[in-house]
Amino acid sequence: MQIRPGIEMASLSDVGCQRENNEDSLSYWEPQSEAEFRQKGRLAVVADGMGGYEGGQEASRLAVETVQDVFDQEPAADPRGALLKGFKTAHERIRKYADEHPQFQGMGTTCTALALNDLHLYFAHVGDSRLYLVRGNTILRLTRDHSYVGKLVESGVLRSEEAERHPQRHILTAALGAGSEVEAEAPASPLRLEAGDALVLCTDGLWSLVQELEILEIVAGRVASAACAELVKLARERGGPDNITVQILRVSGNGASGH
Repeated sequence: MQIRPGIEMASLSDVGCQRENNEDSLSYWEPQSEAEFRQKGRLAVVADGMGGYEGGQEASRLAVETVQDVFDQEPAADPRGALLKGFKTAHERIRKYADEHPQFQGMGTTCTALALNDLHLYFAHVGDSRLYLVRGNTILRLTRDHSYVGKLVESGVLRSEEAERHPQRHILTAALGAGSEVEAEAPASPLRLEAGDALVLCTDGLWSLVQELEILEIVAGRVASAACAELVKLARERGGPDNITVQILRVSGNGASGH
């Protein structure tokens, strides 16, 4: 895996303390050619599968691979369009796989993907995996959870602190592979990053156990690899009932694509 100068990247995926299988998947990708890299930048994806351990594992793997393949093949001019097409294609591939393997009916996956070109951040998102931006001493969640409990928070029925312990927090309202249509969320225009910003992609196995201010403190105070290890350790110490996956990309001082 190639990582060109311009960012510090680390990732870690852990089965947790109670599961036998890891149904999470993640990837980091850069184009091979310099010219294409200058046009496309970098791609990072995290997915959390569901539907029995083999079905979930397969769904998250298909999502990550498909988003990467489509992003690789699409023209560089429209990163947002490439991400959305990747999500749509992944949704169709997972549905087709479930049709061909009836034992995996009900398989699906969350997916959160970001494209980073120079200091421009594009992202797309389905489900309840999250993308955070850590800037200085602040943390901002860039995604909203497509979940039953997420809807309750948005409508003011629940406070967000209550949501993280709610017994039905795992019920998703949208996932790749579930339902006939899926609408990924993707902001219309890119977010401009600053030197020193850190992006944190993670599954609910992390954020349901480690609070945002704890994520902020750990990510702000450590290099990316040490922060990943510390976050996973904390989630495991708190019981780790689910798979735990985190990926951190920190933009260095000279811009995100190193040119």
